[in-house]
Amino acid sequence: MNAIAKKFPIFSWIRTYTREDWHGDVFAGIITAILLIPQGIAYAMLAGLPAQVGLYASILPPLVYVFLGTSRTLSVGPVSIAAIMIAGTLATPTIAELGSPLESAVILAAEGGLILLAMAILRMGGLVNFISHPVLTGFTSGAAILIVLSQVRHLLGLPKPECGLDFICYSDYFAGFNAYTVGLGLLSIAILLLFGSPLKWLLTRFNVKQTLITGVSKSAPLLTVIITTLLVVVYQLDQHQQVAVVGEIKPGLPDFSLSFLDNWPQWKALLPSAGFIAIIAYIESVAIAKVTANLRNQKIEPNQELTALGIANLATAFSGGMSVAGGFSRTMVNFSAGARTQIATLLAVILLMIAVINFTEQFTYIPKAALAAIIFIAIIPLIKIKTMIATWRFDSGDGVAELITFIGVLALGIEEGIALGVAITIMIFLRRSSKPHIAVVGRIRNSDHFRNVKRHDVETWDNMLLIRIDENITFANISYIVDFMEAMLGQNKRVEHVVLIFSSVSQIDMTAFEALESQVDMLSQQGVVLHLAEVKGPVMDKLKHSDFLDKIKPGQVFFQTIDAVEELKNNKGFASRVIG
Repeated sequence: MNAIAKKFPIFSWIRTYTREDWHGDVFAGIITAILLIPQGIAYAMLAGLPAQVGLYASILPPLVYVFLGTSRTLSVGPVSIAAIMIAGTLATPTIAELGSPLESAVILAAEGGLILLAMAILRMGGLVNFISHPVLTGFTSGAAILIVLSQVRHLLGLPKPECGLDFICYSDYFAGFNAYTVGLGLLSIAILLLFGSPLKWLLTRFNVKQTLITGVSKSAPLLTVIITTLLVVVYQLDQHQQVAVVGEIKPGLPDFSLSFLDNWPQWKALLPSAGFIAIIAYIESVAIAKVTANLRNQKIEPNQELTALGIANLATAFSGGMSVAGGFSRTMVNFSAGARTQIATLLAVILLMIAVINFTEQFTYIPKAALAAIIFIAIIPLIKIKTMIATWRFDSGDGVAELITFIGVLALGIEEGIALGVAITIMIFLRRSSKPHIAVVGRIRNSDHFRNVKRHDVETWDNMLLIRIDENITFANISYIVDFMEAMLGQNKRVEHVVLIFSSVSQIDMTAFEALESQVDMLSQQGVVLHLAEVKGPVMDKLKHSDFLDKIKPGQVFFQTIDAVEELKNNKGFASRVIG
């Protein structure tokens, strides 16, 4: 049973499912379903795809995740970041020439699913740790701005701009806005904002239950769609005032098809973009899943998440949907509404299926301005300028990586921006690794503790140099360490013993070993003996499997730094002094 539960996590919690769980899941399922419809259509529009593509991606993929996912509250489906990445890929001239945008979007989902499954087989779940949080913040902030800018024309009722860098052209372009579309957009934004903090505050004052407050506030997108659609229908704004609407949506459940498997040139051209979309989808999903799991002391299994998301993306491809991931807003709504398990997602999908079968005709007249407003309000919180400023103040290196990623996404594109951010992060990491923190230390008076001579009042000895290396020793930093040692020796010609303190060293590579051996010979010619102290087990194992311990003789390996001091301070030439 444990083996089955490992592959199908649903069996690890369904056996202990309670009536209380059911009550929480039912309410959360209804609220999440209310959000699925407008978001599914809106994110399809954001990706430049037919509305039903977003709805289809909200049916089968979440059902797959119900059985395979390790998060009990993650809501899988179309997401804004993936949607804007899809839109950018489909807009590429070389991709546009190869086939229909819909077929390309389906191939992107299928390739992404296969990439995630390959990563699962290779046990690459830890990949999420290789993209730093500053890079991810810079990426999401830049992508969020691109998303917001992409929706401006829908809020103004304008066609796709073709001005390029001709700024004079834009003045005429924006002058052609549709007043009725603008009105619907502003009304939509007003409803969405009103159902946010103001309504929550008012309901809280009346002591309304928190779950009910969540339910009412999160119904704003659906209410926005209903009100604006009614205005379009009643006043025939689409016919008389040229207000852009979603248009006809194919009714019924998605049809399964494998026709997208035939276009090999398209698969080849889309592979790099599919890889980026898949990795970002995985990182976003696991990050969100961990947030809600930590709040309930639950655990996420990264490699199983790769499998679940991989199969979910294959499922969306087979059913004609777009790439999917765990959505932040839907997941937090699901969690806040009281969802205990993935049964909430199952109920939400059932309700969505009923809507797709019976009510697609009503979706026809949804104004695109309302959907743009929904995207606009959902995305604005992802632009984290304050976080970027705080990161810069805390660590300038991380701040540089974050800023370059942010600017790269805006100036070069999403894929290029995050690739640049990752490259900068690696460069900063290598630079830091090549210059580790090294301290000359002395003893705190009347104690066995040793601290940096630049930070504390410590006792030192003229015939001894105690150097603490606060990093693993590798080919990248051994030259820096050797140069530091030589510089310190140059400042004190009376040193007879150098003690390298390895309390923070867990690894030494071969290049570093050879450099230390050469340093032993050079020190010997100067009449200086090299010693080691506080050597960890893994490092000592390597020392014992080499001839290094023989080479440093008469140097010794001391268990503690105090042992080295007691042994060496009485040697010839000893003198004591206090550094203030």
